[in-house]
Amino acid sequence: MSGHSKWATIKRKKGENDAARGKVFQRLAKEIYVAARNGDADPANNPSLRMIVEKAKSQNMPKDNIQKAIDKAKGTGNGEEYTAIRYEGYGPGGIAFMVDCLTDNKNRTASAVRSSFTKKGGNLGTDGSVSYMFERKGIIIIPNTYDEEELMMNVLDNGAIDFITNDDNYEIYTAPEDFIKVKDGLISMGINDFIMSEVTYIASNEINVDDSTRQKVEGLIETLEDIDDVQEIYHNMSEN
Repeated sequence: MSGHSKWATIKRKKGENDAARGKVFQRLAKEIYVAARNGDADPANNPSLRMIVEKAKSQNMPKDNIQKAIDKAKGTGNGEEYTAIRYEGYGPGGIAFMVDCLTDNKNRTASAVRSSFTKKGGNLGTDGSVSYMFERKGIIIIPNTYDEEELMMNVLDNGAIDFITNDDNYEIYTAPEDFIKVKDGLISMGINDFIMSEVTYIASNEINVDDSTRQKVEGLIETLEDIDDVQEIYHNMSEN
C-alpha cells in the first residue's frame, strides 16, 4: 500500500477561492442528484448516495445544498439525464490521467476533453490504457490529535487496510466496501473533524517530474477543471 500523503492536495483544496469552491459544489450536487435519482433518495438506504454525501461534507458543502440536490432528484417529471464517461490518456511527461465526467451531451464533452489534452501537450488513450495504474480505495484523514493505538485498533477492527501516521494527521485507507463501516467506527469514538473522507482512485506508483513538466501538467489539470462536465481528475504525478 502506498504511503504517500494527500496533505498537499488537501491544503490546495482548502485554499480554493470562493468561485472555485462554488464549482466544486456544483459538481458534487450533480453527483448527489444522479445517485439519488438512480436509487433510494435516503442516504441510509443508498450506499452510493451516502458515500457522495460524505464526500460533499468533507468538502464543507453546506447541508442545504446537499438536501436541495436530493430534493431535486425526488421531484416528479423529467429531470436531467446524465451519462458517466471516463477518459484516459497521458499528459506532459508521460503522466497518466483518468478524467471522470457526467454529461448530458457526449459529443460536447469528448470534444472539450480531447481539445484540452491536445492543447496542453497530452493525448487521449483507449479505455483501460491507464486505469490499471490506479486502485479504488477509501481514504480518511483526521488530525493527529487522537490516541494512536486506540485509533489504530478501532479502524483495523472495522476493516481498514492501512494506517499511516504523519506529523500533522493520520491517514486511514480502506477497501471501498468497508469505507462506511470504518468511518462509522471513528464517529462512534466521537471523531467528526474529518479533513478528508471519500472513496477515490489512488495511483499505485507516483512519478516525480521536474518543475517545468509539473507546470505543464498543472496547466492541463486547470484546463480540464474548467470543463463543467468534468467531475474528477486522477493522475500519478507526485505531489512533491
